[in-house]
Parts: sequence; structure tokens; C-alpha cells
Amino acid sequence: MPRLARGIVVAVLAAFAVVYLLAGSFLAVVALGLQLVYVFRSLQRFRRPWLLAAQAVVGYTATVGLGASVGLLGFLSGSLLLTPLWPLALPVAVSAAVIGPADSAISMVLIALLIYGLTRLTDRVEEAHAARLALAMAAAAEERLRIAAELSDGIGRGLAAIVAGVKVVLGRPERTAEVLGDVVGAARRSLADTRNAAADYRATSLAPEVTTARAMLTAAGIKAEVRVGHSEPLGPAGALLSAVLREAVTEALRQRTATTCVIETTAANGTVRLRVVHDGARTAEDDNLADLVRQVEQAGGTLSTSLSAEGRLTVDAVLPGTHGPVRTIDDPGSYRLSLALLVAVLVGFSAKALLLVPGGLVVPAAACLGVIVFMQIRSITGRHMPSLVLMALLTYLPILVFGRAWLGSAGFLAGPILLAFPWAVAWPLVGGVMASVAASAVLLGLPFPQTVNFTVSTLVTGLVVYGLVRLAQLVKELHQARQALARSAVVEERLRAARDLHDLLGHSLAAILLKCELARRLDPERARAELEDVLAMAEKAATDLRVVSGEQQAMSLAVEAESARSVLAAAGIEVELALTHGELPAEVENVLGTVLREAVTNVLRHSSARHCAITTVTDDGAVRLQVRNDGVGPAGGRPGSAGIGNLTTRLAALDGRLGTAREDSWFELTAQAPTR
Repeated sequence: MPRLARGIVVAVLAAFAVVYLLAGSFLAVVALGLQLVYVFRSLQRFRRPWLLAAQAVVGYTATVGLGASVGLLGFLSGSLLLTPLWPLALPVAVSAAVIGPADSAISMVLIALLIYGLTRLTDRVEEAHAARLALAMAAAAEERLRIAAELSDGIGRGLAAIVAGVKVVLGRPERTAEVLGDVVGAARRSLADTRNAAADYRATSLAPEVTTARAMLTAAGIKAEVRVGHSEPLGPAGALLSAVLREAVTEALRQRTATTCVIETTAANGTVRLRVVHDGARTAEDDNLADLVRQVEQAGGTLSTSLSAEGRLTVDAVLPGTHGPVRTIDDPGSYRLSLALLVAVLVGFSAKALLLVPGGLVVPAAACLGVIVFMQIRSITGRHMPSLVLMALLTYLPILVFGRAWLGSAGFLAGPILLAFPWAVAWPLVGGVMASVAASAVLLGLPFPQTVNFTVSTLVTGLVVYGLVRLAQLVKELHQARQALARSAVVEERLRAARDLHDLLGHSLAAILLKCELARRLDPERARAELEDVLAMAEKAATDLRVVSGEQQAMSLAVEAESARSVLAAAGIEVELALTHGELPAEVENVLGTVLREAVTNVLRHSSARHCAITTVTDDGAVRLQVRNDGVGPAGGRPGSAGIGNLTTRLAALDGRLGTAREDSWFELTAQAPTR
């Protein structure tokens, strides 16, 4: 975008220089070259007082010495406006009024204002473009601090209560029965808070569910097509849409007959729509969606299902789109500057036209020009065919009345055309407008130099209108892009926190709760050993909390495996541990450690396992972690869980993959990641 902005400014300035070059002033090329120093930041080191002096010499030599139009002094005056010496622009304007006719003096003022305005707008474009990543990083950091404060206030205090309670029990065993119950309660509340917080952070985005759905469908041999057309965060709508997507995909997997599934999201008119279409349904009825229908309706949306004649089931959910709070930055100054300059240009060109109109026709001419100015300002945010048609009528019909004085208004039509159509269409149309001006000038009997001047001025005016409006649009688009990037950064930070809460802190707190409950049932000596483990686990949980809050900590797969052995053994599960991997990259070890935590947590929560095997192997530049247990129930667990989605996302970032398999009563989870 900065290149486009600079290109627009160069094109406008070059067009002005061409006008004076065609009038016989070769110094216009020199004036243009000197002016480009203020356009390109790479030439900033040449912006010195001597440059202004050189511009003054060129400008006054051309106008006073060689008789060129005083409009050329606009380059000098515009440059002065861009420097601390801006008050000197006024004497230059006065000298132009003294030296040349009023028409040329007006041109000089317009050129000066345009040079100032276009250069400033281009600087805004470049600044907005350069700051987009900084804004995203600031938004993510702000969200990280907010998350850290929330977690420290709730879960952090819970961990502190657990540590304090365990220390009391270890120091005063006679209070074991009294205090240990409070410790178990604090652990249970902290675990519930962790899971709720993870669900809340995850619910603002539909992206994790989409990732999980695609992975589960692909694993089941179903061709998955995903089309995402919404922006995030979604706020409360994200949780409901995630639930709808999860249920729709689960139903497609449950039927075992689907071959294709399309997941599509769109956003329009303040709503977000989710459509899931698959070919594995026998009926449009889905009892599992009944509760969701009520929840969606209570949220002000709709949820419906339909079955086509070809047997394709469509689940369609529409909810009001509510974005989460993300700090946004607007730039009304750029819009105001663009609007003020456009008004000045329109009024200036209108004044030049009125100077050529006979006295008796000034009032009707001014009225027509007033309509043109009003239409240009009113349509600054968009161009429509009715407006263009009316502009065309106001461009050509008044020529019959006002003659040559009205030929300059054709530029007001060329500008909107450049804005309204793709360039492949716009430039031939602008060429047609210029040709029509040349033809009109010939029919009016104007001399060749004036015909050329009016024709080229049509292009110059069109470029000026286009440049002012387009640069303002570029600034607005960049700010919108910055805000979208900031929203994306906030979503990523929330999803990261949700993954870490679920995969890291959730595991630690589940282990603490298990150990505390076990200690309540053991004799004092054995209970003391378990509680000492709880203290160590609480310290680890505090480390996990810092990780969730944004502090990156290295994780050891070997240490996690030993921790897993201890926790599983405490639950009465026999563990077979065989780690044969060598040194791994830190990011791979972190992700595989997280996978192991999640796998062990699932063994404890979702199965009745008596045996668990944890193994690692390295082969062909990849490391593979396998966790097998013999506690799979008849249902085999629910597909598309948050944990599976988190792990799939983490491994995908490393170009790795996650797989699951069932055989009789055994369940196997396999994670593979490259080691180089």
C-alpha cells in the first residue's frame, strides 16, 4: 500500500509538470525532480534548506525570467508547507498573485495545497502500514496481562490455599482431618475454575472447532471442505456456533455413511452464519440438536435442519455477531484532511471556470458548479451509476450554454470514473472523456494550444480527485487491516491461554486433586509422602500458571513422563515406560510433553484403565510418541474434544500430526513431529 500511495502522488505531480512542459517550460521537469525528494522517505537526507533555495531559483527563473505560468511556484509553496518554514508559503502566494493573472495564481495555490495534502496523506499510509504489527503485538500483550490478572486472582489464590493447607498438615499432623478437606475443596474449585476459564477463552473463537472438525472428518475418510468467511473474536456467539458445529460433525461421524462434508461460515448485516452440509443423514431430524435450538433462539438466532432430495443434510445456524472488546484506533484526521483538500480543489477549479464565464451567466454557472461540488463531496465514500450519469449530464450539457468556460469541468467526471471502475475499464473511459473535450474544443474553434491544455487538464483534475479520495481510502483500509490484525492477535492469545489451561494447568490440578483425595484414605506416614508430592506438584502448577500468563518455560519430555508414571501409579494403573528418543528441539519437546499430559489426563478422566504404556521412538527425522491404555469403554470417547483439537493445532504448527486408534479394549494416541 505505501508503494501505491507514493505512486498516486508521483502520478499527480507528474501530470501537473506535463501541463507546464507542454506550455513550453522545460524547468517544470526540474521542479518535479526536486519535489520528489519530499515524496520518498528514502531521500529524506536531502531535505535541507539548500533544496528550498534550489526550488526558489527554479520557480522564479521559470516564471519571472522565462515567462512561464506562476502556477509553477506551487511546487515551492507546497514544499514550504511541509517544513518549519511554512509561513514563507504566504509571501510566495502573494508574489504569484502580483506576477501572474488570477487564473494562474489560483492554480498555484491549488498545487501548493495538493502537494502538502497528498504528501501528508501518503505519510499517514506509510505510518499506518508500519505500525500494524506493533498494534497487534500491543493488543496481544494487553490481552496477556488481562488473562494473567484474571488467573492470578482466581486460580493463583486457589494454588496458594492448597500450598498453605498442605504445609499446615505436614507441620501439624493432628489437624490432617480438619485441613485436608479444605485442601481437597480448594483443589476441586481450582480445577473447575481452570476448565471454565479454558472453555470461556476458547468460546470466543470458532477456529479451534473448525480445526478439530476437519481433522476428525479426514481421519474418518470423509472429504472435508472448509470455507471461512467471518472475522474473530465472535464473543458469546462463538460458544454456541462451536457447539452446533461439534454436534453436526459428530452426527456425520456417528452415521458412518458420509463421504463429504462442507463447513461454511459467513458474516453479513451484523450476523454470523454457520452451515454444515454432509451426505450421511437418513433424516432431517436430530434429537441431539433440540437443546441447541432453544439456546440459539434465546440468543436471538435461528437453528434449522433440512434434507435435500439427494440426501444431503444441511444444518444452518444464524446468530448475532458480537466481537469481543479489542482496542481500535481510527484516524479521522486523514479523512478530514482529504475532505478539506477535495473541497478546496473543487472550489478552486470552480473559481477558475467562473473567471471565464460571461458576467450575465455567472449565477447559473455557479449553481451548476455548486451541484457538482455537492455531488463530489456527498459521494466521497462510494460511486454509483446514477451519480455518474448525472455527472456526465452536468459535464456536457452546460457546454451548450457556457462554451469554453465549461470544458474544465470534465475532470470532475474523470475522477469518479477512476474510482468507480477497474483500471482496465476506467482508463479507456477517461480517454473517451479527454477525446470528447478535445472534440468540443475543436468545435468551439479554440486554438490548438488551448485545446491541448483543456484536454490534459481533464486528466490532471481527474487524477487529483482520484488521488485525494483514494489516499483517504488507503488510510482507512490500513486502519481496518490493523484492527483485524489486532483482533486476530487477541484471538490467538485467548486460544493459546485456553490450550495451556486445558493441557498444562488442568493436568497439574487434576493430579493434585487425585493425590489429595488419596492422602485422605491413607495412614499418616503414607499420606505424608503423598502430600510432599502435592507440594512439588503445586510448585509445578504455579509454573504452569506463569506459562499460561505468557511466560515461556522449557518442558522436558522425560520429566513429564516420570510425572505421568507417578500420577498413574497413584491411581493404581500399571505403567510401562520406554523412552528411546535422543535430544529434541525445544519446541518439539514442549509440544510432545503437552501431548503426554493430555493423554495421561484422559486416561485418568475418561477410562477405567489398569495398564498404560508410554513409548517414544525416533525414525527418519521424526520422533513418535505413543500412549496406549486398556480402559476404552463401549462408547470409545467423544470425538472432537477440546483436548484433541488443542493437540492437533499444536502439532500442525510444527508440521506434525496426531492419530488415534482403537483395538478391542485398547486405545492408542500417537503424536509425530519432525526433529529437524
